[in-house]
Amino acid sequence: MKELLRLWHLFKPYRAWIWGGFLIALVTLLANVTLLAISGWFITAMAVAGAAGVMMNYFTPATIIRASAMARTLGRYLERLVSHEATLRQLSGLRVWFYQHLEPLAPARLQEFHSGDLLSRIRSDIDALDNFYVRVLIPVLVAASASLVFFLFTAFYDLGLALSLLVLLLIAGTLLPTASRKLGREPGRHLVETEAKLRQTAIDGTQGLSELLVFGAADDHARSLDALSAELIASQDRMSRLAGIASGGVGLCANLALWFAIWLGLPLLETNSLAPPQLAMLALLALASFEAVAPLPLAFQQLESTLTAARRLFAIVDTQPAAPEPEGPQVTPEHFHLSLRGVGFRYPKAERAALRDFNLELPVGKRIALVGPTGSGKSTVMNLLLRFWLPDAGEIRLGDLPLAQLRGEELRRHLALVSQQTHLFNTSIRENLLLAAPAASEQDLERACRTAQIHDFLQSLPEGYDTWVGETGVRLSGGQARRIAIARALLKDAPILLLDEPTEGLDGPTEQALMMAIDQAMEGRSTLLITHKPIALARMDEILVIDQGRLVERGSHQELLQGELYPRLLGFDASAAA
Repeated sequence: MKELLRLWHLFKPYRAWIWGGFLIALVTLLANVTLLAISGWFITAMAVAGAAGVMMNYFTPATIIRASAMARTLGRYLERLVSHEATLRQLSGLRVWFYQHLEPLAPARLQEFHSGDLLSRIRSDIDALDNFYVRVLIPVLVAASASLVFFLFTAFYDLGLALSLLVLLLIAGTLLPTASRKLGREPGRHLVETEAKLRQTAIDGTQGLSELLVFGAADDHARSLDALSAELIASQDRMSRLAGIASGGVGLCANLALWFAIWLGLPLLETNSLAPPQLAMLALLALASFEAVAPLPLAFQQLESTLTAARRLFAIVDTQPAAPEPEGPQVTPEHFHLSLRGVGFRYPKAERAALRDFNLELPVGKRIALVGPTGSGKSTVMNLLLRFWLPDAGEIRLGDLPLAQLRGEELRRHLALVSQQTHLFNTSIRENLLLAAPAASEQDLERACRTAQIHDFLQSLPEGYDTWVGETGVRLSGGQARRIAIARALLKDAPILLLDEPTEGLDGPTEQALMMAIDQAMEGRSTLLITHKPIALARMDEILVIDQGRLVERGSHQELLQGELYPRLLGFDASAAA
């Protein structure tokens, strides 16, 4: 119930469409039932009048029949039009709402979620919420309103007929849906979870196909997909069987209502409490009235799938960001001197601290490198500077302001990052570059790409800057993707440049070309570089050596070569370096 109330609150901007869809659906249903009931009355009345040889007014019922037929046809068209418009507006609004809650969680709080799982939530789970409006909310409102109208109309002629109709409507509209939900709860939940696992496994296989083929694991992965597909089909089959049984139950109640109307109405004919045309009308009305409750068993059977999808979304939305945005007006630093003083930080569930009493000063225009073994805390420094996490101890300041007082968007406007794992979106190279500066001109793009030494390569492509890079940039080599990332960082024109192993895993010539590009990128910018490449370290103003979260050495490249830890990290023989 809590999830339904939250969904109703989320649909608040679209309630005008919801009420409009409800009214149109109700009018359409009433018109359809009226058409059948009045037609039965009219045919019977004409037969009785013909047998008795008397005249009757057939203009009024004929007008009602024509009006009902026209209202039914027009109503069904308008119902589809309004319900689809409302649904599409809701789904688009829900995706924006979900993304607005998702973005502040990246990357710290999203590390425990698989990218395929997040994609499943933002697409299929939000699509599943469509059932709440189309198959739950509107049918329940229409069924309750129409059932009351049918009961009151029948009670006008005979209370016994009305009560029998009401009991069967309650059975079909309450007991059957309740049983359907209870029986469909487990397969409905399993259906949503299996769909998410299947989608996640398929995405893993698509993105890692080359690795699967290299390690001979493609067949095992295919068997996993087959097993998940079989689970999904089994859940769907169980849901279909339940839907068939529920539909048969509604049909049985409808025929019982027709039978009870005739059985209870025949004695009323003998006492002249009912005329034959009225009995025909009430019998057909009883049969047709179950159109109001027919969608409810299926709706409540699928309700658990909707609620499971809602819970999966709310689990993300209710997660608190690792670095909440500060309250109060937005502030901007007056200068860009970056400093970390006494910073300590431990990741959740980690056995030891990632940083302990760490200090760093990055004056404007200076170049500083961080060197250390794997897990020493280098990337943690980057994460804290980008405000993905907040330090447990100490303080980080940009200019005259603590980072805790800066909004994430304002802070990252002054930082440009080239990470070890470059991410390119499945769009053109131009669009990937423009992410950094949407208003950049063609000349700005070319200037940044020339500096990053990628312009000539892009010009050699048939579609140039409009070349599609593919999923995660699969159509480009690692070096080409890195140089595009550097061009994107240059295009941003931020005063502080953060580089995390930008040449890792590249061959010698590519590394040389990329370092030339990085060297040009660092001109006039404060630079913090994580690397173990001597060719890059030799260009640094100062090098900080980190081990187990602590600063253990600092100095220039030549000075540190005289020690023991630094040469070992670079793969040098310490005695030879000395």
